Amino acid sequence: MKQFVVIGCGRFGSSIAMTLNDLGYEVLAIDEDEDKVQEISKHVTYAVQADVTDENVLKELGIRNFDVVIVSIGSNYQASIMATLITKELGANKVIVKAHDALHGKVLSKIGADKIIYPERDMGVRVAHNLVSSNILDFIELSPDYSILEITALEQWENKTLKELRLPNKFGINVMAIKRGEDINISPYADDIIQKGDILIVIGSTKDVEKIEKNAGD
Repeated sequence: MKQFVVIGCGRFGSSIAMTLNDLGYEVLAIDEDEDKVQEISKHVTYAVQADVTDENVLKELGIRNFDVVIVSIGSNYQASIMATLITKELGANKVIVKAHDALHGKVLSKIGADKIIYPERDMGVRVAHNLVSSNILDFIELSPDYSILEITALEQWENKTLKELRLPNKFGINVMAIKRGEDINISPYADDIIQKGDILIVIGSTKDVEKIEKNAGD
């Protein structure tokens, strides 16, 4: 079973820690604020009050033995950078860090962060895509080049098979799954028929996904 460390238990960090715990994983939550530690302690495996910029403290907590470390420190850039640097130096397998802006992200990248998350920017992108059309339920940018789109079936798609729709040819996107009520059809077949209300999860280049969005917004 994977083990996770969440450093920084603000809203973002707490949300990650509790979700991972609910999914059945072991989670160690660390924060300098005693009140935050007390609050999160009921929702994770372990919760510790500690100075996350102290290398000896993190060493004693056995950071290097965890599969993933998530650094989610508030607005204290220095603490965020120090915690990232120390966890990498201690040999953590994978370090994911919340960045506040591009400059912060660039520094984190240079000191070895394996993945950088921009919660505010990413949420803004998702909200903007959701506003394009009522059919667009969610948008996730995997990288600058590839995205995943969750979209309610367009009217012109209803009662047609995936083969008839030819979405890879027309839009350059592939259907990963179809959600129908509580059922999810993973890797659907070409003969599967799209029904009214179906939700399609599609993947493709960001440019191709945007074509679908324009089509949905018309």
